Amino acid sequence: MIGVRKVGTVLVATVGALALASCGGGGSSVVSPGEGAFATGGTGGAGGGSGGNGQASSDCPTGFINLGTVANGTLRSCGIPQLVTSNLTVPFRPGTAYRIDGRVAVGEDQGSDAQAPRAGARSAVLTIEPGVTVFGGISEFLVVNRGSRIVADGTASRPIIFTSLNDLNGGPDLRGQWGGIVIAGRAPINRCPPTATAFPANPTACEFRFEAIPTINWGGNAPTESSGTLRYVQVKEAGFEVAPNEELNGITFGGVGNGTIVDFVQVHGAADDAVEFFGGTVNVRHLVLTQWDDDGFDTDEGYTGSAQYVINYTDAPTEESRCFEMSSAGSTSGGAPLLRSNPRVSNFVCRLGLAGTAFDSRQHQGILMNSGTRADFLNGLVVSENTRIPCLDIDGASTMVEPRPAFRSVVFACAGGPYRTTDGDQNDAPAALITVAGSNNLATGYIPTLTQVFINGGNESGRVATNPTTFSSFFLATNFIGAVSGPNDTWFVGWTCGLAGATSC
Repeated sequence: MIGVRKVGTVLVATVGALALASCGGGGSSVVSPGEGAFATGGTGGAGGGSGGNGQASSDCPTGFINLGTVANGTLRSCGIPQLVTSNLTVPFRPGTAYRIDGRVAVGEDQGSDAQAPRAGARSAVLTIEPGVTVFGGISEFLVVNRGSRIVADGTASRPIIFTSLNDLNGGPDLRGQWGGIVIAGRAPINRCPPTATAFPANPTACEFRFEAIPTINWGGNAPTESSGTLRYVQVKEAGFEVAPNEELNGITFGGVGNGTIVDFVQVHGAADDAVEFFGGTVNVRHLVLTQWDDDGFDTDEGYTGSAQYVINYTDAPTEESRCFEMSSAGSTSGGAPLLRSNPRVSNFVCRLGLAGTAFDSRQHQGILMNSGTRADFLNGLVVSENTRIPCLDIDGASTMVEPRPAFRSVVFACAGGPYRTTDGDQNDAPAALITVAGSNNLATGYIPTLTQVFINGGNESGRVATNPTTFSSFFLATNFIGAVSGPNDTWFVGWTCGLAGATSC
């Protein structure tokens, strides 16, 4: 595992100044163990930590396990019970951080049928107070099982932080230093029995078992179910390969319903995807995805939620990387998905790869859409200064069936060209989607005037926006493209790390 120096960096794009204040001392990159070589051991380096008043609390709250101290003795390490089967509150206390010791499971899996929960399976609510820090070591993770909830409801001035032991001990800014968060719900997913030829009206048999961890299951018949709240939350240095092709992400949303609140959430330095949605209907707003290694925003298995105000960038990923990878992977009939993914994204910035990054020959695109996905992208920017990275790739004949994906008020500025047209798979599709009459898209000729990577300048403010409320009732009406309308738009300030004016990650 190779660390990086935490130094200030200013990145100048070939088509406009994009000053990036990234993690550590105003700027840095995050390194990854590389594809197929996720972190497998170690606890991170020594160094400073933050403990409120700089002194560890003398004990742990009732119900938590005293595991000694971390961060050079400045924080008391209090273990969260590995199985939470009743309502438990994680209280804020100066000088205290809470350890995910191995695996913490909130509740027991209650099955796919919300009207008939599995007999004997206990549900629980894990409530985390504003300002609390929760941490884990290599491969340690938190899972919220079907029928249970997490309520992590921070504030702009006191966000809730999920991070690694490496980070608390002052180690270098690394990816994949703990497992991350898994939220498993009972909303519909496209993973049905092999005999299914159409998506069932009551999809209790359509569920997924995470093979590497068979106690984790998601999917069911409750599209409006709530799995809790994530608001004003940071998730740092997460991601872990449990088994080949089975990874934990920064946050994994499996069959999560749209009664769940996800708002003002940052995922930084994920070793796999920052966020991945396996089916479900959950909506998200004010999402900051920084320095991930695989994909920023990944969808699979019939995801039908919406996302608005998304800052999504990474500089030097080592895997096949996209800001958005939209798939319908799951059960099919006649080559088409039984439940077609229909993610909708409005007001976003995608920035992938620096001009000087020596990318390998694998695929990297700003947006990839495949396997029958019908995604709608509105009011967005896709920017890359790297000549190996095109803006958009569309794969699979089922992706272009009616109703087709939609792009409205989306502009491209990629040194690798607007489209990927060299793979022999739907080569004409990207242009067909972008050049729709009246769409207000721009494939070439856009020159970014962004500041600090994602804040609109003159060329962005001059673009015509699309009213997103016609695509999703979740969307708020807006009159600008991009995620941040200008210097007076400060929704990302105060609760994030690594951005301009924020603390380092």
